[in-house]
Amino acid sequence: MASEWSAKNPYSSTVTVNYVLNGEGSRKETRHVVFDLGDSGLTYKAGDALGVVPVTSSELVDDVIGALGANPDTLVETHAGEVSLRDALSIHYEIHQANKKFVMSIGEKIQSSGGSSEFRIIKRERKSVASGSQKFQWSWSGEDSDFPEGFAPINVIIDPAISLWESLSSDPKALEDYLWGRDYIDVLGDFGHLGITAQDFVDQLDKLKPRLYSIASSPDFEPGTVHLTVGIVRYEGQGRAKTGLTTGYLADRVPEGTDNVRVFMSPTRSFVLPEDLSKDIIMVGPGTGIAPFRAFLQQRKADNASGRNWLFFGDWTEAGEFLYRDEVQAYVEDGTLDKLDLAWSREGSEKVYVQHLMAKHGSEIWEWIDNGGYFYVCGDKSRMAKDVHSTLINICVEHGGMAEEDAKDFVEQTMMKDEKRYLRDVY
Repeated sequence: MASEWSAKNPYSSTVTVNYVLNGEGSRKETRHVVFDLGDSGLTYKAGDALGVVPVTSSELVDDVIGALGANPDTLVETHAGEVSLRDALSIHYEIHQANKKFVMSIGEKIQSSGGSSEFRIIKRERKSVASGSQKFQWSWSGEDSDFPEGFAPINVIIDPAISLWESLSSDPKALEDYLWGRDYIDVLGDFGHLGITAQDFVDQLDKLKPRLYSIASSPDFEPGTVHLTVGIVRYEGQGRAKTGLTTGYLADRVPEGTDNVRVFMSPTRSFVLPEDLSKDIIMVGPGTGIAPFRAFLQQRKADNASGRNWLFFGDWTEAGEFLYRDEVQAYVEDGTLDKLDLAWSREGSEKVYVQHLMAKHGSEIWEWIDNGGYFYVCGDKSRMAKDVHSTLINICVEHGGMAEEDAKDFVEQTMMKDEKRYLRDVY
């Protein structure tokens, strides 16, 4: 039965648990969300991901339709057939973030308008003071025959939207800056008066895509359910409070007991635990990167694995962001977790990150790796994972006695590709 559920045919699950993991006073919002698999037949393993198909907030949909000046029941052609505009914007297309394609398409509207908009000034007033005490004052009502001698009424003025579009279409960096943090309400506020129809609008939108999240549970430890650890994205853009599409959906619109939340499994063939239960594993997962390692620890405990487990975790502060603190400490106490190193970047006089603790324990990390241990990384791709990667190479140089090129080859070829015991889940 598991094969019948997919991104195109997701399973309608019930959210049974949804709460904030952060401590009081934390400036982050990280949620633990649990989905009931019911009689779906869906199966997964530690290391897999769960796909979540979001529904756009009704407030955002209504505001975009209002900005278009359209009827929500207007029928539009979509990749899913003919549907109402409201349904198209709710479940078929993404409207929380404007795209380049839509902005560039506005040029067609500008060309059809002739490149200008005509309007009349209805009133103009000017005051001036001459030398001495004599003052002069005049005004113009906007009527052709009612303007002062030497002045003429202005009939045609270039629409500011045209100048804006021309500046954006000719400068990729300006367009990128313009789109940052803007949704379609913002863009329609600048260009919506150009006569954009509901179909024009829908034709330029990106299809709504599911989001994949690393699963934070083991099916042997949490039967019948699947758990996620989700960092909620909230920000202010153009003076309005905004959220990420799916994180806002999970945080604000699917409280405990919500049915018909569409999900599917996304199996991994690479980010997996070693088949040999005697192998040691080192896990580096700051922030929400802890998710798959919660699953790994549950699975290692369920399997009664004899290999050692070492977790590097960190975030801003211990009080606010030590996710799953009680569970992690319980694993230390019962021996499931042999080593735990915690890095808090906003405590103390110096910022401490997971790569700093790796370097501090470089000799022991090398010992685990040299004895066939597996090394896992989960989390931020752009900075954390790069720093961890560089630190691992440096450990091989300093403690493995390798030249830098040899260490790089050992990490990137031998460990990652040949032996597949350096595994990453980065985003």
